[in-house]
Amino acid sequence: MKKFGEKLRALRKRDGLSLRQLGDMLGIHHSHIGKIELNQKTPNAAMITKIAQLFNVSFDQLMNDELELD
Repeated sequence: MKKFGEKLRALRKRDGLSLRQLGDMLGIHHSHIGKIELNQKTPNAAMITKIAQLFNVSFDQLMNDELELD
C-alpha cells in the first residue's frame, strides 16, 4: 500500500480534480486528501472503496503496489 497516495494523486489529476473537489466528492476535508496523497494518513476500507468506485478502478489496483492503474 506504499503507492496508494501516488495512485490517488494520479487518478485525481487524470480527472482534472482539485484536492478540494475530490474532498467534497468523498465527504472529507481537502487537507485530509493531501495527507493521504503524501502517505501521511491511511484511509479506512470504506474510504478506499469509495475512491475505487469514484475512479472506476478495483480495490486491488489501489491496494496492491504491484498492480498498475488502467
